[in-house]
Amino acid sequence: MSMTRRSARSVRILGVASASAALVLGVANTALACDIKEFSAEATCDGSKGVIVVTDKDPFGTPAVITVFLENNGADAKKVGKPENIKGSKDGTTVTFAEDWKPNATYRIHVKAGNQVNADITPNLTTPSTACKAEDSPTPTPSATPSPSKSTPAESDSPTPSASESTSTAPAATPSNAPSPAAGDSNLAETGANSNTGLIAGIAAALVVIGGGAVFFGMRRRGTNNGR
Repeated sequence: MSMTRRSARSVRILGVASASAALVLGVANTALACDIKEFSAEATCDGSKGVIVVTDKDPFGTPAVITVFLENNGADAKKVGKPENIKGSKDGTTVTFAEDWKPNATYRIHVKAGNQVNADITPNLTTPSTACKAEDSPTPTPSATPSPSKSTPAESDSPTPSASESTSTAPAATPSNAPSPAAGDSNLAETGANSNTGLIAGIAAALVVIGGGAVFFGMRRRGTNNGR
């Protein structure tokens, strides 16, 4: 009878220990399990191209496979690219799908992580209402209209005659029908018959008269002073 009581007590102790171990193991597995809530998706732009970025914030780094589908009226219209592998981290690990998405489009992102996660990120991803645009290129500034340049006449192959050459090669004067001056007229011109010699002689004579008058009046005044 006493052996039965001991056996029962041992069974109870063993049962409690097993239940405790199972509970601890279950809590540990729950803590280490990957959760769909640790995944998120966003539609952004890479320059002028659209991309879909999926982020995994699983701190234990459980390997997962991400698959993206374009939706149309609640059904898969196409698969975007190919499935991508990802291993999460506490700070978040990202994987990018190149997709030229349209505004207000809907995408379904499916996550498969071992036996722990096999579900879609909810809700489905809806793209922004504005599509990606190429960066505006600067408008070229119109250049100023060049003013017409003055054309320089081309140099002639034949050299331009110099001043001395043109003087020496000037044509002789055409002989006139008027008679040439006589020899006597030429001598008179050279001796000054046609010059201002008469005017100069007249001025000199006037100066002589004025000088003689001045001498005369000076001597007369001196004699008057002596008589007194």
